[in-house]
Amino acid sequence: MNNFSSAKDSGNEMYQLARDLFPICRSITGDGVRQTLAALGAQLPGLRLHEVPSGTQVFDWTVPEEWNIRSARLLGPDGQVVVDFADHNLHVVGYSEPVDIELSLDELQEHLYSLPDQPDAIPYVTSYYKRRWGFCLTHRQREGLKPGQYRAVIDSSLEAGSLTYAELLLPGESKQEILVSSYVCHPSMGNNELSGPVVTAWLAKWLTQTKRRYSYRIVFIPETIGSITYLSKNLAAMKPVTIAGFNVSCVGDDRCYSFLPTRNGKTVADKAAKHVLKHIAPDFISYTYLDRGSDERQYNAPGVDLPVCSVMRSKYGQYPEYHTSLDNLDLISPTGLAGALNALQLCLTCLENNETLKVTVLCEPQLGKRGLYPTISSRGSAAAVANMMHMLAYCDGSRDLLSIAETIDCPMWELLDAVKNLKQHGLLEVVG
Repeated sequence: MNNFSSAKDSGNEMYQLARDLFPICRSITGDGVRQTLAALGAQLPGLRLHEVPSGTQVFDWTVPEEWNIRSARLLGPDGQVVVDFADHNLHVVGYSEPVDIELSLDELQEHLYSLPDQPDAIPYVTSYYKRRWGFCLTHRQREGLKPGQYRAVIDSSLEAGSLTYAELLLPGESKQEILVSSYVCHPSMGNNELSGPVVTAWLAKWLTQTKRRYSYRIVFIPETIGSITYLSKNLAAMKPVTIAGFNVSCVGDDRCYSFLPTRNGKTVADKAAKHVLKHIAPDFISYTYLDRGSDERQYNAPGVDLPVCSVMRSKYGQYPEYHTSLDNLDLISPTGLAGALNALQLCLTCLENNETLKVTVLCEPQLGKRGLYPTISSRGSAAAVANMMHMLAYCDGSRDLLSIAETIDCPMWELLDAVKNLKQHGLLEVVG
C-alpha cells in the first residue's frame, strides 16, 4: 500500500470539483446535499445514499424538517435590490422560514447580520433549531442602508422530509475498520467545507485501487446532526471493529498543517497522524481535544469512544476568513488539497503496514551474505543502511513498527522496503 500515486497529480482535479460544487446551497438537509452527494457519487461508484425521515429520534436529538430555498431578495425603499440570494447563497440565514413582508429599517435590523470587524465579508449564519429568518450582508452595505420601508422576500420551505447522507464501504483482508468522515452541509465555502469532501473522495478513490489490509467506512454527512444520525444507526456495528478514524475538515489551504487528537490522545490514529506530520510538516500546529469543534466531538463522545482524530490545514475557527464569504475558492488551492491528500495517504499507509516484528536469529544477522548490506566497508556505506540496522535493533517482538520509526526518527514509510526484504530472507517475523 506504500506504492500510492502522487497526491499532487490529483490537486487540479480536486480543485475543479470544488469549483463545480461551490455554487450549490448546502445545509444540514435538502436538495443541495443531494446534489453534492450525487456529484461525489459520480467519482465513487458504490457510494450509497440514505434518507432518514424528519422526526426520527437519533440519540438525544431529532432529525429536523427539511429545508430548501429557491430565491430570496431584500428590496430597499426605492425598490432597488439590497441583497440577492442569487448573487451569493450566504446572503440568507440558513434554514430561514419563508417570508414576504414589508418593514421599516429599524424593524429590519433584528433580521440583519454583518461583521463590523470584517466590513467586506458576508457572514455565514444559521438557525437550524429555532424558526427565524434573516439576511446576511457586508457591514459596509449595512451601514449604507437608508431609512424607509423595506421588503423582505424569502421563497423557502420547511417541511417534513429527510436528512441525507452517503457511505462507501470498502472491504479489506480484515474486518477491522478505519473510518474516514467528512461533512457536506456548508454553502459556498472553500476550506471549511468543500476541501473536506473532495479530499475524502480522492482518498477513497485511491483506496479502491490499493490492496487493503483493513476495511474502510467512508461517510459524507451533515456536520453534527449527520454524525449523530449515522452513529445512532451504525454504532453497534462500528464500535467493536473500528481501530482508527479521521475527520476530514479544513484541508484546502497552503498556510499550515494542524492536528487535533482523539479524546484519549494516545490511540494508533493519534500516533500515525503525529508521526506523519512531524516528518512532512515539522512546524504543524498541535491542538488539544479541548479545541474540538467538528464531528470528532460525536465520534469521541463518552460511550461512543471511536478513535477519531483530525488532520487539517488551517483549523476551523483559527483563520480570519472562517465562516464568511472570504472563505472562497481563492483561499484553497490545488497544492493545498494535494498536500492534505498526501498527508492522509501517509497516515493510512502507516496504519496498513504497522505490525509488531521480531528478528528470527540471535545476535546481529549477517546481512552481507544475503545481499542486504555492503560487503566492502567504506566511509558512508554504513550510513546507507543505518535506518535498517536501527530498526532491526528494536525488532524484539515488543514494539510495533510505528513505535520503532518514532524511536529511530525515521519516516515509517521509508522502512517498508527494508521490512519486505528482511521478511523475504526470513530474518523478520510478524508476532502481532
